[in-house]
Amino acid sequence: MADLLALSARYIDNDIYEGAGLVNRPTTELSEIADGIALIEAFSHVVTFRTGDGLVLFDTSLEAFGKGVLASLRRWTDEPVSNICYTHGHADHVGGTGAFVCEACEKKARRPRIIGHENVSPRFRRYELTNGYNFTINARQFAPATELRMGVTDAEGKVLPPAGRFGPDPWVEPDTTFRDRLEFKSGDTRFELRHALGETDDHLWAWVPERKAICSGDFVTWVFPNAGNPQKVQRYPLEWAKALREMIALEPELLLSAHGLPISGKARIASVLDNIATALEMLVSQTLDMMNAGARLDEIVHAVKLPSSLMDKPYLRPVYDEPEFIIHNVWRLYGGWYDGNPAHLKPAPDAVLAAELASLAGGPLALARRAEALADQGDLRLACHLAELAAQAAPDNRDVHAARAAIYGKRRKSEASLMAKGIYGWAERESAKKL
Repeated sequence: MADLLALSARYIDNDIYEGAGLVNRPTTELSEIADGIALIEAFSHVVTFRTGDGLVLFDTSLEAFGKGVLASLRRWTDEPVSNICYTHGHADHVGGTGAFVCEACEKKARRPRIIGHENVSPRFRRYELTNGYNFTINARQFAPATELRMGVTDAEGKVLPPAGRFGPDPWVEPDTTFRDRLEFKSGDTRFELRHALGETDDHLWAWVPERKAICSGDFVTWVFPNAGNPQKVQRYPLEWAKALREMIALEPELLLSAHGLPISGKARIASVLDNIATALEMLVSQTLDMMNAGARLDEIVHAVKLPSSLMDKPYLRPVYDEPEFIIHNVWRLYGGWYDGNPAHLKPAPDAVLAAELASLAGGPLALARRAEALADQGDLRLACHLAELAAQAAPDNRDVHAARAAIYGKRRKSEASLMAKGIYGWAERESAKKL
């Protein structure tokens, strides 16, 4: 077993960052964090409390990790699982539940009670309605899916859905739900579940008073908070910060998150939670100040910044989401989808605008060559604009797509966040296929 608490203390106390891969390790290895408390590292972690009256689990990880998580758990204890608490309904937190339900069935044991916020089941329904879309954006965000169909049509010209499924089949629904708070006891251990908006609208975190422990779900992930994600639904950064401050007020001595390392020590935990909350609060307040002053979204995105004293923390590196994306989400939450540019209210089709600008520039290839020059000069933001216009104006031009692929390849390598890398890498591969 790794000494995860010692590792997190070293990183936090000394402001050491050695890469996201050392704090988020999908190994399915179980570590006993304290007497009767274990954490199984997976795509999202599984936190387990041994209560003497059945195991209480927080999350079950991704479907593909379910059996491995269960095997690690059974090497630690044979105690049956009595309760599974979903911190929220994302597939990487609930997908492995089927393995635990099947185990109970095979052993002819009582099925675990599954607890979640009342918005978890509506989330599952939305995922079914948008399964192809979610499969596509997750393939784009995390890795290319070789079986994915993009833009493939049948004999009648109808666009075919992606060749794959997003999430487990079936989703295992909660059988016990709550709106604001729910408390239950297992053995001598009391669990206080509290709802808060944050990364999702169905999120819970738990206070375990006898152990002075908090199960924080994705409110703490050892990367910059996932409050912006450009391909996903609304997130709630200010409410997220409020939840973190409520955690601080309880003076926890053990913090068990669903990603990253567990943290021990009242002062250390308070410092981490305070810094994450402060970063979110600063982004919201600066964005709202500019919105209230009449600024457009474009101005705000390029003006609002966080200090390096926060961004350099080992648990606030923008290697998954990033502050710029959160600004967009703050705008969407408080201001709607109109970005302040009247030309964007009812715009011309992208391809028509691209063709007109290409004509003015001397043709699509001229735009592509200028984009290459800008990329060579290091202005990748502007280079991507021109490369995209060139490709929209000449969607079958191999030279244009060669330039577009090269420029998005450079952009992908220059970015820190997985989300940006995924989108730019997808664009790079789109043009590479044309070649």
